[in-house]
Amino acid sequence: MTALVGLLLACSGNDNDPGDGPSPTNPAANDRKVMLTHIADNIILPAYANFKTKFDAMTAKSDAFAAKPDKATLTDFRQAWADAYTEWQKVELFDVGPAEGHTLRFFFNIYPANTAGIEEAVQIGTVNLDVPASYPKQGFPALDYLINGLGDTDDAILSKYTTAPDAAKRIAYLKKITGQMGSVFSKVYGEWTGGYRDTFVNATGTDAGSSLSKLVNGYVLHYERYIRSGKIGIPAGAMAGGTAAPEKVESLYKKDLSLTLAKTAHQAAIDFFNGKSAKDGKEGPGFKTYLNALGAKDSRTNTSLVDIVNAQFDVANKQLADLKPNLYDEVKTNTPAVVKVYDEMQKLVRMLKVDMTSAMGITITYTDNDGD
Repeated sequence: MTALVGLLLACSGNDNDPGDGPSPTNPAANDRKVMLTHIADNIILPAYANFKTKFDAMTAKSDAFAAKPDKATLTDFRQAWADAYTEWQKVELFDVGPAEGHTLRFFFNIYPANTAGIEEAVQIGTVNLDVPASYPKQGFPALDYLINGLGDTDDAILSKYTTAPDAAKRIAYLKKITGQMGSVFSKVYGEWTGGYRDTFVNATGTDAGSSLSKLVNGYVLHYERYIRSGKIGIPAGAMAGGTAAPEKVESLYKKDLSLTLAKTAHQAAIDFFNGKSAKDGKEGPGFKTYLNALGAKDSRTNTSLVDIVNAQFDVANKQLADLKPNLYDEVKTNTPAVVKVYDEMQKLVRMLKVDMTSAMGITITYTDNDGD
């Protein structure tokens, strides 16, 4: 982007009409369309395709386990679950359009799992997984409980699927969960590939209904509420007067996966900010290039906002890297180090939620009650 385009972008802060599409007289919308096209074609759609591959593999291993529960099929299912759960971290932040409309996140990753509710649902067998009360009874956290948390040994877990009186019911519930996940994701991915992509790239305004506004709000919300708070702050007690709650970590029953999930989600947020393609890893038009074209500055230092944000991402990454893989144990025995990660992420929330949105002329439309 040239300095001239940057000047034009900076002068177009009132371009809030969703009908203001790209044209020779609307360079700001032209520039946004280039960015939205890259995000759709090189980030969101290929990332969803990558996730679908991992999810389909997990479903196949789940079906194999359901057909023949033994140590071999359990091991395969667990590995496929971990692979898909890790890949999920790269797409959960796309809370825009179909994902927002179908509340995809709520069907895939509300934790901690409601284990009492899962056990009740296993016995009833007719639970409605579409209602909010059932969100903690499904998705990856519920699968974590069902394949990692039913006993202290593999034999104890397998007995729940083989010799226990309710073994058939448990297998049926397991299949119900994976089926529900597949159904909801298919709707989201199908809409993206079936026409929403064009809707997305053509909504080039900056009003509340525009793609950029929805994308930015979803991105900042994800970083603030589901990375900073959900993965780090809440378990560490940083948001509850210092009272740690290790039982609220992600991947509670496969504890050595918890930090991997947090690091993967954090890196995905960094990559998205910098416009990194899910196809080839190369950077393209995204928040970074758009902010640079706007000449966005950090409000405290008057230096490049992009540089400040990326430097702070690095700081948070270094703090994450210092933690051990078992985040449950880290929260219990090394709480100050986990709180430090939260503190560094909180600095990023201010940069993204205040400085970035102000530079872009985007209004935050969601609410958060934790005092930020």
